[in-house]
Parts: sequence; structure tokens; C-alpha cells
Amino acid sequence: MAEDIFHAGLFYDQFPLTLDSGRRTEAIGPLFYNQQKESERTWALPPIFSHDTDPTVESREEDFIYPLLTYESYGHEYRWQFLQLLSFAGGQDPEGNGETRFTLFPFYFQQRSPDTNANYTALIPFYGHLQHRLWRDKIFFVMFPLYGQSQKRDVVTDNYLFPFFHLRHGDGLSGWQFWPLVGNEHKEVTTLTNGFGDTSISGGHDIFFALWPFYFKTTEGIGTEDPAKTWALLPFYLQMRSPKRDVTDGLWPFFSWIDDRGKKYHEWQGPWPFVVFARGEGKTTSRVWPLFSQSHNATLESDSYLWPIYTFKRTHADPLDLQRTRIFFYVYGNTVEKNTATGAEKRRVDMLPFFTYHRDFNGNTRLQIFAPVEPAVPNNRGIERNWSPLWSFWVAENNPQTGASSQSLLWNLYRRETTPASKKCSLLFGLFQYQSGTDMKTLRLFYIPVMNTHPKTGRLADL
Repeated sequence: MAEDIFHAGLFYDQFPLTLDSGRRTEAIGPLFYNQQKESERTWALPPIFSHDTDPTVESREEDFIYPLLTYESYGHEYRWQFLQLLSFAGGQDPEGNGETRFTLFPFYFQQRSPDTNANYTALIPFYGHLQHRLWRDKIFFVMFPLYGQSQKRDVVTDNYLFPFFHLRHGDGLSGWQFWPLVGNEHKEVTTLTNGFGDTSISGGHDIFFALWPFYFKTTEGIGTEDPAKTWALLPFYLQMRSPKRDVTDGLWPFFSWIDDRGKKYHEWQGPWPFVVFARGEGKTTSRVWPLFSQSHNATLESDSYLWPIYTFKRTHADPLDLQRTRIFFYVYGNTVEKNTATGAEKRRVDMLPFFTYHRDFNGNTRLQIFAPVEPAVPNNRGIERNWSPLWSFWVAENNPQTGASSQSLLWNLYRRETTPASKKCSLLFGLFQYQSGTDMKTLRLFYIPVMNTHPKTGRLADL
């Protein structure tokens, strides 16, 4: 016989998970739940707070009025953040030293480590230095924008009155600019060595501009198999020539012609990006935006009609076949991902704000009716934990592998669960409850057992 559990609808309910192994307890409608799913445990007071842990991967997540304040940890790494402006973080560097970071974005940055060479402090715009922040390996500044120095790999740039004047140097590289009046940069052909000791060519380049962006002249890829020379007097003329690709623009962006011999296609544009036509083995495009656009190559396809009313994109690279259809951005979306080797397929269908539907590779399905946020931020665990329970008026789940299914209306005001061996139904705060299994049928009215029979014999069991 199925487990005999007390059901009281919105007030209190406990039930097994349909799509995973585990159990969930809900109380006070959508305002509290406690869930155990395999090794992961979650309890929450939506939308105020949620706590999620999984000891097998050493993870912990806590949300306070998500995404206002969040905490995440994985192993030794952790991070607190408040609206992505105030954050505390820590962890270990590759040598195993503990590090702590504090950020008050965009004004203050700090890191402390037992390795003093990894310490930094920055108070913007007055003084400071940073490491591996803001897309640079190193940054140093004094009264920015009066002076700032940044480094990315081997290239060091000294900025004075950013962005107007800079000096740049690196491995075989030197350059300067007095933007937007004039600038020049030269890089020699150098070699790169990877961790296995293999070397490769790093192409050189020459760049010159005057009254940017009206006139510039560049030579890139020097020393490689495909060096490219470009010069432009915008908007009147631009020319790029290389062994694999030629580009010619007249009165840019109104007229443009591309001959891409490397990718085997020709393209005509005018004015870009609104009118584009390309033909060849490597690419076929017909676009008069926003009326229509059709583009595809061997692995990618992108179509739109009366953009953004209808858009379609597809990526096909065995074993992946991914297709996504959208109407008015997130108002309607249909995403299908297929494994061409196994034939397995998963799907997600959304219609803002009415519903979201999922089917995974195992055939498990979930339908949620009312979804005002999920279509715009799919697979967002914070939204699913803290907000989705509040507006999930109807939830239906089906697990074809176990034969289990469940339906819930208005936070278990009505709930039905079925498995191959049992059926359960609860209605109106549990005032009506019915359960049946291979060995027993039970009916409760107003929480009072009124029937308890053996279905094979019809004999009444002891109440």
C-alpha cells in the first residue's frame, strides 16, 4: 500500500518527487517548502529566502530576495554579492594560498593573500592597482583618467588623459596614439610556445590612422599564410586585400562587396546590415531587414520574417542538432535539442506569461502554468527556487521511466499522484482524500477514514 501521509492542501502537504528520487514538503501555500532530491537539499521561504546544499559536490547557495543578495560556495570558493555592486569573495590560488576579495563596484577593489605579490587595492579614480580584473592581467592608475597602465599578456599600455594619448609596448611591439588625430603601431613577427613546447607563429602588424575613423591603413597577419592589407578613407572608400579574402566598400555602409575565397562565397551589402545577399558553398544569405532574412551554411541557419515577429535559428553539427524558434523575442519560444547519434531529444516551449513546458532527454515532462519571468531567464536556479513557487498555479509532471505522474492546482488545493502501483488524490485542503494500491483502497472525508477495503476481496479492513 502507498504511504499513508497527512494531506491538507495549501496548509500542509508532503509527497514524493515525480521526476527525481526524493521528497518534498510544502506548507502555507507557496510560502514554505523543504525538498530532498537525491543528495541535494533545499528549503525556502519564497520569495524571502532559500537555502540549497549538495555535499557530494561541496556546494551551497543562499538567496535573500533573489537576486538582491546571494551567497554561493563550491569547495573552498565562495562569494557574497549585493546587486552585483557589493561583493565579498574568497578561495584558493593555484598554489593553494587562501585569498579574499572585496569589491564596491565600481569604486573600490581589494584582494588579500598570504602571497603578498597577489595583494592589490584600488580606489577609483584616485590610486590603485588590480590583477586579473576588468578583462586585464594587471592595471595600475593614479588620478585616472590622468594616468593608467594596463597589461594583457605581454602587451603593456600607458594611458595619459585616457583615451586621448597612449604608449604601447610588448614582445616585438611598439606604438603610440594621440586619439583621434593620429596613431601608429608596429609589431614584429614573433613565436609562441605552448605548455607542450610546441611553437607557432604570431603574426606581425602595422597600423596607422589619422582623424580616426576617417583614414586608416593596416597590414595584419605579417609572416602568416594570410596577410591582409586594409586602407580606408571613410565614408568614401575602404579596401581590404588578402590571399583568401577581398573586401571593397564605397560610401560605407551603403555599398560593399566581399569575395571570400577561403570560405567560398561572394557577398553584396548595401546598406549594411539591412540589405545583404551572399552566394557560395560557404554561405547563402538573402536579407532585406526587417522584412525578411534567410541565411545558412553547412552548420548554421538563421531566418527571420518581419523581425522580431518571427525568428528561427539552427545549429547542426553531429551529434548536435539545436533549433530555436521565437516570436516577439520571449513572448513565444520553442527550443529543440536533438542528439543525432542516439535520437534522444529534449524540448522547451514557453509562452510569456502563460506557461513553460520542458521535456528532457529521458522523456520527463513538466508543465507550469503562469510563468511571467521564466521564458526570459530560462534555467535560472534562483528564479526557480525563490519566485516560481509563488505563481505556479498549475504544475503537471510525468516520468515515463517510472510511470509516475502528478498534477497540482493552486498549491495543492487539488493534487493527484499516480504510479503503476498506486493512485492518490487530495482536494480542498485534504477534506477529500482518496488512495488506492494493489492491496488497499482508502477514502477520507474531513480527515476521517470512511472506507478502507481490500480491492481483491472487497472486505472492509479495520478502521
